[in-house]
Amino acid sequence: MTISQAACNSIYQVSNAAEHLRIFGKALLPLSENRVHRSAHRGLLAQDMGAPPIAHGTYIELAQNSDSETEAESPEQPSSKRTTINFKDLTLPNERWSSLPNQRGQGFSQHQDHSRGHGRSDSTGSVFSHRRSDSTGTPLFRKSFATLPPPATMILDGQNTFDRIQDDVTSSDPGSLARQALPSLIISVGGLIFAGWLLDIVQHWDVFTKTTELFILVPVLLNLKGNLEMNLAARLSTSANLGDLDFAPTRRAMIVGNLSLLQVQATVVGSIAGLFSFLLGVIMEPKNIGGFSEVMLMISSAMICAAVSGFVLGVFMCALVIASRWANINPDNIACPLASSLGDVVTLVFLAVVANALAANMESFLSELLFVLMAVSLPFFGRVVYRNKFVKDLLWQGWTPILLAMLISSMAGLVLERYVEQYAGLAMLTPILCGLAGNFGSIYASRISTSLHANLEEDYHRVQWTLLLMNIPIQVIFLFIIWLLDLGHIRYTLVFVTGYFTVSMVCTWAALSMGKHGTLHFWRKGYDPDNYVLPY
Repeated sequence: MTISQAACNSIYQVSNAAEHLRIFGKALLPLSENRVHRSAHRGLLAQDMGAPPIAHGTYIELAQNSDSETEAESPEQPSSKRTTINFKDLTLPNERWSSLPNQRGQGFSQHQDHSRGHGRSDSTGSVFSHRRSDSTGTPLFRKSFATLPPPATMILDGQNTFDRIQDDVTSSDPGSLARQALPSLIISVGGLIFAGWLLDIVQHWDVFTKTTELFILVPVLLNLKGNLEMNLAARLSTSANLGDLDFAPTRRAMIVGNLSLLQVQATVVGSIAGLFSFLLGVIMEPKNIGGFSEVMLMISSAMICAAVSGFVLGVFMCALVIASRWANINPDNIACPLASSLGDVVTLVFLAVVANALAANMESFLSELLFVLMAVSLPFFGRVVYRNKFVKDLLWQGWTPILLAMLISSMAGLVLERYVEQYAGLAMLTPILCGLAGNFGSIYASRISTSLHANLEEDYHRVQWTLLLMNIPIQVIFLFIIWLLDLGHIRYTLVFVTGYFTVSMVCTWAALSMGKHGTLHFWRKGYDPDNYVLPY
């Protein structure tokens, strides 16, 4: 063979190998739409086919052998391991490639295994089972390799992301969980105390004394907005733990889509909260019926407050989840408590400022103009959401639990209003009892949801007891703060302290149990727990 012939042959082999890699890349890239980042694909491919776990720098040799095994040549590197994958062995059950949707919240197929994840998986728990098949029933992933002629070699230059996900998400070490969750829970207690102190100040403003329905609007709006922000935090935490946010184009699309969705939800929820609060005020005090201007003041204030605070908190939550991912912190442990507590403070500040400004311009039709502008913005943000494949289906999902939660919180508010004058300190203690228990439940539910999406196991018993015991030091800190600041006019007796801690532990245990069973229930029914559990 002449030198020119050898050179031409080498060039042909190199181009052939490059074509193989191009086809291989096309098969892997679409999987990022199914909540697994490309870095996870590199580590999962061999495991999904029965190979041992893949380490950094591993060579995977792609070979399509007949009877005799052929091995492709690759550069020698002393520190690397070598794993050969034969496409002859890629015979997987069709049910593993069932027609599961690649959009969250669309429901799952009849082949779904309710106890673990989206679909049935092999012993490795591979998330490749999430891919759909084409119209002929041929799995898309396998079909991409149907024309792959003999061998090519690619280098895996990343870690096994799936192993990192498993370590972070399913780690039930009490010390690790406490180190990550305890600071955020303490901050949430501070946020709840600050929100109560802020409400005590603004209640004396003229707008609150003249428009008493605003006192009804405050808990309703805080509840609705808090649910939206916790749902956002849970969705982003799941996406971060599954690696979706590691890929820049996917990260941008998901953030833009979720922020636009939050604007749509906040605007709708704000209008509902404003109208509902006004009607509830009319029912309770029919003699103090306000006019059209007061109705528009309530609705416009709620809509603007919800939209602006939603944008601010949405940007903050996106930055927090991404920073947590980079810092190797599980966002499930910190995102929901911060979203809940900081959301109350920010929403209350915007509500007081906006309502005061609109009340000062009651005769200028400013409320009506802002209402029209907010209504006109809905189609714009709705179009952005509809064109975003990651959040498109969420336009129509998750409204029922949010509205039911509004009714439940309204009834709880009526009960509180009945007994708040009879028991000193009840107004100060109730937000902490309910808010902190809800934060524990949201952490637990978010962790379980992430494990279900990742098709991993969660040590429910250990995590639940860890979170339950974490409630004790946080409540001690809270009681010490209100005693030090002399808030609530509370007499600290042995009976009071014992009763308070008993009620606190019961509320926390109930929230954890409902978070666990609610998440598993909605998952079995084919609903995404990130959108349905936290409002309850």
